[in-house]
Amino acid sequence: QVHLVESGGGSVQPGGSLKLSCVASGIALDYYSIGWFRQAPGKEREGVSAINNNDGNIFYADSVKGRFTISRDKDKNSVSLEMNNLKPEDTAVYYCAAGFVGPRSWNWPPGYQTWGQGTQVTVSS
Repeated sequence: QVHLVESGGGSVQPGGSLKLSCVASGIALDYYSIGWFRQAPGKEREGVSAINNNDGNIFYADSVKGRFTISRDKDKNSVSLEMNNLKPEDTAVYYCAAGFVGPRSWNWPPGYQTWGQGTQVTVSS
């Protein structure tokens, strides 16, 4: 069976940092584009960042550019999302997802076939 498991969420004050991890079993993440999405209460799921499987291109939502960094760890079959200078508006459940998407659809949830269960990130003073 294929599973993605996120970890690393938590509660931090504004300006703080967290590092999320997405570990896969049943698939080799190298062969997939991996996306990080988030969903806040009452809002649609939005793409935060993605790393393309074909060319390694990386994408970020404008709202997180300069603050978030996505990276692969092939040895651990995982993808991480390092989040710095967190803001209250970053509060959401964060999901990782694996799929085959093109560069123009990196932030399109239906393009991803496998999803993790999510991890809560809360930024509050």
